[in-house]
This record gives sequence, C-alpha cells and structure tokens, in this order.
Amino acid sequence: MSTLHSQHILPAPGAPEPVSKKRRGPTFRPIVDLDSGAVVAVEVVAPVPEGLGRPNGSGREAALVAEWLSALVRSVGGTESLLPLVLPLPSVALADGGGLPAMAESALRRAGRRPRDVTLMLTPDLVDLPRDIVMAGVSGLRSVGFRCGFGTGMARPDMVLEALPFLIRLDPKLVAGIDSDQRHSGIVEGLSRIGRSSGVYALGAGVTRAEEIMRLRECGVRLGSGTFFTDPGWRPGEKVTPVPEPAATTLGDTDAGPRVTEFMVPPLDFDSESTGEHVLEAFTADAALNSVVLIDHRERPTGVIDRTRFLLSVTGRYGHALHAKRPALRLAESPRTVPAWMSAIEALRVAGQDRERVYDDLIVTNPYGQCLGVVRVSDLIQSLSRR
Repeated sequence: MSTLHSQHILPAPGAPEPVSKKRRGPTFRPIVDLDSGAVVAVEVVAPVPEGLGRPNGSGREAALVAEWLSALVRSVGGTESLLPLVLPLPSVALADGGGLPAMAESALRRAGRRPRDVTLMLTPDLVDLPRDIVMAGVSGLRSVGFRCGFGTGMARPDMVLEALPFLIRLDPKLVAGIDSDQRHSGIVEGLSRIGRSSGVYALGAGVTRAEEIMRLRECGVRLGSGTFFTDPGWRPGEKVTPVPEPAATTLGDTDAGPRVTEFMVPPLDFDSESTGEHVLEAFTADAALNSVVLIDHRERPTGVIDRTRFLLSVTGRYGHALHAKRPALRLAESPRTVPAWMSAIEALRVAGQDRERVYDDLIVTNPYGQCLGVVRVSDLIQSLSRR
C-alpha cells in the first residue's frame, strides 16, 4: 500500500548515468485542509536512493540520510519558506542507532528549517522493522523536535497508539471509491477514529474526486492530497483547486454570517516550556499584543497569557524575581478555543460564557486542535455592531 514511487537506482561510482534514465529532482505535493481548502504543508516527493539508510556498521549512513534530507529542503527553499514540510525518511534508517536525530537536526537547521517545521514520513517498510526499533527511533526523532509520520495505514493499531506519530497516510487504494465502497469507508473511519482519540492525524492520499473529499470529511479525515488539488507540476505557492462546500443541510443556524476566521490574526506562540522572561520580552516589544499562546509539540494550545494580568504579576513587588526564570505556564490560563468553521456571532456567544474573561482573546483551532490564530473579542463586537 505504498504511496512512494519506485526506488531510484544509483549508477556505479564513476560510471556515466544513462541518458535515457536521467535523475529527476523531487516534486512537490500540497497537503490540504479538507474543510477550508487551505494548503497547510508541502510534501516533498522523492524516491529513496537504493540502499540509503541501511546500517553497514560504519556509522556513516545516518550522515548520508541527514544530507539527503537537507538537499530535499534546499530544493524547496527557492519557492516557499513558510509552510511546514513533509519529507520522506527510509524507515530502515531507524535501525542505524541513535546518531540520526542529532545529525538530521543539524543538517536541516543549516538548510534553514527548524525541526518543529518538519514531519519525517517513514516509508511503508516500517511494518517490517522490529517494534522496539520503531519505538526507539520515533522517540529519538521526537526528542529533538521532529514530527513523525507513518507512510502507510498498514501499521498495527497498538503500534500507532504507542508510537503516536503525527500523521498516518491512508493509501490511495483506500481513498479510491470510498464514496461507494462501504468496506473502504469503514476502514478509513476506524483509522480516523483511532487517530482522533490519541492526537494522530489521518491524511487521505491520492484524492481524485470531489465525492471522495466529502466522504473523507464524513469519516473524520481532515487532511488530503492528490491530483484533485493540483497537476503533477505544482510548485509551492501556487493555487490549488477549491474543496467542495459542505452540503447546505449540514449547516445549522449558528453558521449564518461571517466565519470567525475572517477576524483572525496570526498568533504569537511559544513552547510550553518558555519562561516568563520570554513572554515579558514579547509584550515589551509589541504594545498592541493582547496575548501569548503556549503550545505543545503538536501545536495545540496548552495555555494563554493575557497581557494585563501577566504584567500585573511580573511587574509587581518581587514579581520579576518570582516569575522571570520560571515556566510561563505557571501564569497561563486555560485557552478559550473556537473551531475555524464557527460563525463570528457564535464565537461571540462563547466569549460571553465567562464573565470574568469576556474580552480575552479567543484561540481559533483546526479540526485537530492546533492553533491557527487568535481573535480579539473587541474586533468581533465592533464589526458585528455595524452589520
């Protein structure tokens, strides 16, 4: 059920490459939010060179894999530099010991990418690896900030629950005909349900028709890729085909009017481990900043720090000494989240449910609970009062 191209066979050292089999550079595939139609990541598609990552006792394979990943990142650099990347990683490289995470982190940072911006999609042969190697390898990559994806839906559910990858790719063979084959939709819905219960996101690959998108949404899948969205020659930054609108019968009264995303502004977010001093510097540098969002390694909000209450705590007597060097999460409050599909008027109702925090910023999230942006309640009130 692999979605990778056939392997690229390297010529013998010093031998000229056959003219009829010229090397092809990587291609790019948008990963699309099936609700909004927005491109949320760019997948770099490239065949894994034969033998890359296979341990040979020299310890050199990890360095070769890291440099190959770095080359893939550089291939994107000239066209797009903001969206997260999904890069292929030969699963067998996990068996090369503990050197890969550090080498990959160093190589990708030199190429201009932070580990948190990169998901390493393990090739489908991960199902052939011993369980302990998979667990140790995923844990090592996650420890330096990388996200991991399983490039197949064939992984055992208990392995998925234990390894907790960021993504699971649903093979095009499952996606094809999902709107007409109950067996396919049952499998997809089950995998999606397992993922949602543990924070693992399902990605429907090989989407070709609008009907497949609508059925994937019904099954709980919110990410997709495939020829429906683009031609094979797509480049990062180019437009994609819009997703079909939800059926009118699925919309409730609360969907009337503008969506809350029309009032959304980019968030200023910090890792949950950030200190009070980091947050203080952010508020000092931007007088218009209302709040700071604290996020976990999956970019889900874990807390929100209101400007006024934070500054009262930190600038009071002994406040700097008490809070500057300690985790800012100590002064955070629970985030008030609203889904991206919610209408502005319904979001305003959510804001009014807590009288003590009526004017606190709302955190807009995607279907997987990740922070997309913040909405100032005052902006909602001012805009809606004019309508």
